Amino acid sequence: MSQVHALFYPLRAGSEETVKELFRKSGRPQFDVTDGDGKVVGRLLGTQAFVGREMAVRVIEVEGPLPVVAAHMSRQPEVREFERQLEEHLSVPRDMVTPQGAREFFQRAALECVLNRRHDQAI
Repeated sequence: MSQVHALFYPLRAGSEETVKELFRKSGRPQFDVTDGDGKVVGRLLGTQAFVGREMAVRVIEVEGPLPVVAAHMSRQPEVREFERQLEEHLSVPRDMVTPQGAREFFQRAALECVLNRRHDQAI
């Protein structure tokens, strides 16, 4: 069963168009998350990004434990490059170099999914 998660990025005023382009041009990471033996233990099913006035939200749908998928994603060169380029457009500085700084950012930026209604699920 998949789960949906979102991250909120506060943006500097006037950077919205640049951030839209960064999202559009960002590379595709490896979608399968494997353990040390090569067994698939999780999967990134999809990503959506929304950019509005001075804000962006990235929504991801994943299978598997979020900490495992998140650790996998943080090692992907495409994701690291996107996050590096995004840095100068954020209105709130963050530390993505240290594990403590990254943990604080994700705790502050994570949005809780409170509704995910689908046409093919029973009421």
